[in-house]
Amino acid sequence: MQFHHHGYVSGDPRVEPAAGVGINRPGDLPDEVDVLIVGSGPAGMLTAAQLSQFPGITTRIVERRPGRLAIGQADGIQARSVETFQAFGFAERIIAEAYRITEMAFWKPDPADHSRIVRAARTVDDPTGISEFPHLIVNQARVLDYFSEFMANSPARMAPDYGYEFRALEVTGEGNYPVTVTLLHTTGENEGQERIVRAKYVVGADGARSKVRESIGCQLAGDQANHAWGVMDVLAVTDFPDIRTKCAIQSGSGGSILLIPREGGHLFRMYVDLGEVAAEDHGAVRKTTIDQVIHKANEILHPYTLDVRNVAWNSVYEVGHRLTDRFDDVLPEERGTRTPRVFITGDACHTHSAKAGQGMNVSMQDGFNIGWKLGHVLEGRSPESLLDTYSAERQVVAKNLIDFDKEWSTLMAKKPEEFEDPTELENFYVSTAEFPAGFMTQYAPSMLVAEAKHQGLATGFPVGKRFKSAPVLRVCDTNPMHLGHHAKADGRWRIYVFADPAAPGTASATTDFAEWIANSPDSPLAATPSGADRDAWFDVKVIYQQDHTNIDIGAVPAVFKPIVGPFRLNYLEKVFGTDPAADIFEQRDLSRDGVVVVVRPDQYVANVLPLTATAELAAFFAPLLPARQPAQ
Repeated sequence: MQFHHHGYVSGDPRVEPAAGVGINRPGDLPDEVDVLIVGSGPAGMLTAAQLSQFPGITTRIVERRPGRLAIGQADGIQARSVETFQAFGFAERIIAEAYRITEMAFWKPDPADHSRIVRAARTVDDPTGISEFPHLIVNQARVLDYFSEFMANSPARMAPDYGYEFRALEVTGEGNYPVTVTLLHTTGENEGQERIVRAKYVVGADGARSKVRESIGCQLAGDQANHAWGVMDVLAVTDFPDIRTKCAIQSGSGGSILLIPREGGHLFRMYVDLGEVAAEDHGAVRKTTIDQVIHKANEILHPYTLDVRNVAWNSVYEVGHRLTDRFDDVLPEERGTRTPRVFITGDACHTHSAKAGQGMNVSMQDGFNIGWKLGHVLEGRSPESLLDTYSAERQVVAKNLIDFDKEWSTLMAKKPEEFEDPTELENFYVSTAEFPAGFMTQYAPSMLVAEAKHQGLATGFPVGKRFKSAPVLRVCDTNPMHLGHHAKADGRWRIYVFADPAAPGTASATTDFAEWIANSPDSPLAATPSGADRDAWFDVKVIYQQDHTNIDIGAVPAVFKPIVGPFRLNYLEKVFGTDPAADIFEQRDLSRDGVVVVVRPDQYVANVLPLTATAELAAFFAPLLPARQPAQ
């Protein structure tokens, strides 16, 4: 965290100085906005949080509720999401309050007496160490609280506008604000009155019954729901020994339970199998009472008992897997002829079961993806064509999720005798761990993701996949840290320069690259606006192969020690050495000849290049940056 470069900061350094629209921000919703976000769920709040880092952009997020969410339905936080929370500055705090999943237990019918269940297996939640961050359980409402805090502390001083329900929109294509949105006041003295807001772009994060989706002619298509589950968050007294361990429980009498312990030491969630839903049911299963769900849970848990003392929340849902064919308002035949103006995220464009803990996690990555892209386009950093990549990238991810969830939810609903292999469920859980953890996403080549021509130079950083952090030692203060943890969700590209073996200050490919990126008119840094800090758009870091004791920071090229702030101070925290106990070059299989790894603002690897491939780097960024004016 960088602060004091504008002068001494007294108080919480997480509260950034207000700037742009954050100075004297109006409390009332303006008539015209750059981005209007509809819905303050995880996708909407992350989109807003990312855009709060762009104080020159007027972003507002509307929500029909009168205030913050008190209790949410989602609770599973995969490790990829915790990595994202790190970029927004609250990973450590949410880890401290969350329940951490380290193992999963599998309970099955006793072979000697099928009326009883016994523990059949345990599996480690992350057997391969896929992330340094844990798999967590914490209520969705707390996730939203943290994003809300980040927004409020950001330069734009953003906060949700509660009490507005979305009614309709029209893309007129006219003027600077070509989307006309009709809202309805749901609270206060204007309750029941309509309100018109004009926007440049609209993001629909308004859930599975999304009116934004309907307004752009998209429909969720897919399987009809055919299996029902009762879900309850409860406080209870029980003799079931694994009540504080995540469990998949299959009973001989029929039915299964997915048990998810919750934060705080007492609360837990149960997904209780209510069986197949007949075609003529017409939603009757949703009238199942909480007492009936508890009775069914006791049947499945036999010989153990569950005495529920308090129900914090409960619901009944039917598993359905649905997906829209596009995530924006541009029809296939129009693609490339006009700019998307309306985008949908999260449950508005993909729905699935809750048992893989994916809904909130994938939805937040939707928001991360569209948030920085809107920021770059509106701020003039990138052309409007960048926005076409949102639907192209995220629709594929959602399709893969639904395919995975179909298999997982089908296995969870199977009766024990229907398995050919009695270990099939736990084997599937272990073998597919990387997918639900959020690490199988790999974006295809596009204007944002290069062809992996040089992947062999950095096999541990696959192009198109998320940047997997590793330990390093910061030279200026000798602090050990994870390299990826130094990247904030501030909308900047990251350029990681993994140096060749030469020492700093000597002639080498690293010093040649540093000279080029600092001074060449073809360097992406040349696009940085006049008067802005040199690292305002691009965060360039160097990682030397030596340990920190053998690096003379005075000899390190100046581009890795940029001058920042009004007092023109050198920022020294971009220079790293290897950690002798965990050499990042070995851990990520990096070429000892040096390699450049380019990472997008949403933490996905965009390119891997040799240190000498400056022309390729320039060519990669050329279509992503403002057009250069020819020299006079």
